[in-house]
Amino acid sequence: MGEPARRIDMIDARPAFTQADADALNARFEGIAALPMLTTLFAEGILGNVAVVSSFGTESAVLLDLVARADPSTPVIFVDTLKMFAETLHYRDTLIARLGLTDSRSVTPHAAVIAAKDETGLRWSYDPDGCCEIRKVEPMARAKEGLDAWISGRKAFQSVTRQNIPRFEVEDGRLKVNPLGDWTKTDLEAWFARYDLPRHPLEAQGYLSIGCEPCTSKVQPGEDPRAGRWRGWDKVECGIHSPVTPIPAVDPDDPANQPVF
Repeated sequence: MGEPARRIDMIDARPAFTQADADALNARFEGIAALPMLTTLFAEGILGNVAVVSSFGTESAVLLDLVARADPSTPVIFVDTLKMFAETLHYRDTLIARLGLTDSRSVTPHAAVIAAKDETGLRWSYDPDGCCEIRKVEPMARAKEGLDAWISGRKAFQSVTRQNIPRFEVEDGRLKVNPLGDWTKTDLEAWFARYDLPRHPLEAQGYLSIGCEPCTSKVQPGEDPRAGRWRGWDKVECGIHSPVTPIPAVDPDDPANQPVF
């Protein structure tokens, strides 16, 4: 089976994947291990312009190791919300160097947007959805511009909201690849041990899912691995993998929205 057919979106001339493409790829790679699947996808150019998105959290090393083994030149995108743990930033640099990934990219929120909508830096404390929208969702959308496909590290076991994750799905005409969707915690631990991958320095302290520092807490025994994210709020996703309610846009190039020093 060759490369799935793709239609051309006449608005932006970017090849758009369809659900039929995702279905065909799910059928083609059913039962194929993640590493040979990724190697084939890259070798055949099926994904077009692709990048892997990583939070550099506690389990990120496994996906990044797989990508590095398949094609270390694959771009790695990290959204730096400017609220990250210092340990996460250090871990990012450690993994990139250790795995030999050659195209590391960071995207940050627009300074003008932060000045206009989170001047105190405390929006996370009263409007976590709005904070995620300006610090994570919008920068991620910007980073994905021009991509035909992106690779995610989501796994079904992480949360009840992530069950039944297909390997291939379509979002806004882009193919979203979830190589670890059916991996278990045991699978991940075995890969860490087999290749002696470095661990996130906060994991040993009880942080099992790590995002922004203000909205991440330790996970107690028996809790869902993502229970430490946005504790106390009816919120389980940042919005990159499920929509949050958009807040009114700010044009960062508008002089009226430039920060005053």
